[in-house]
Amino acid sequence: MDELVDHVDAQDRVLGAVSRREAVREGWLHRVASVVCRDGRDRFLVHRRAEQLSRFPGHCELGVGGAAGVGESYEQAAARELGEELGVRASVRLRFTFLNRVGLSPHWLGVCDAVVPEIVAPDPGEVAWHGWLTESELRRALRQWTFTPDSQEIFDRYLAGRTDPARAHEGRP
Repeated sequence: MDELVDHVDAQDRVLGAVSRREAVREGWLHRVASVVCRDGRDRFLVHRRAEQLSRFPGHCELGVGGAAGVGESYEQAAARELGEELGVRASVRLRFTFLNRVGLSPHWLGVCDAVVPEIVAPDPGEVAWHGWLTESELRRALRQWTFTPDSQEIFDRYLAGRTDPARAHEGRP
């Protein structure tokens, strides 16, 4: 059965519930949460998506995440996805949202961050490989490896938000 998501408008206000498949097929805005994971040494967790996934198989990705369910906040969805994809529980914090127009369909993307343990237990059905990269290593990898379409923008906005708190919720009303 297809998961239900909130259909939202251009200001991220809920219009009603729809199936995720329908939202993607029709290009309707919905919410997706992503978590940028860091470790205690300030490194970024990067992973390669499993080959059997329908969306961007084998692509590298900066964040772990997925669609927010009906009534689920970005933080709740992010925390749930951390458990499902990496087998960890951690406190997540919403850093920013933006209207993401790259990928399979447009959606509001809520980017959270979390400090997670260096040892994670990824779901092999979701994650084929993972590793910890410093900021400079990640910059190089984003130029050399095949990443999901939104990874560069997430990284750029994430870094900008660290230095400019006024931009933390850019795109939000």
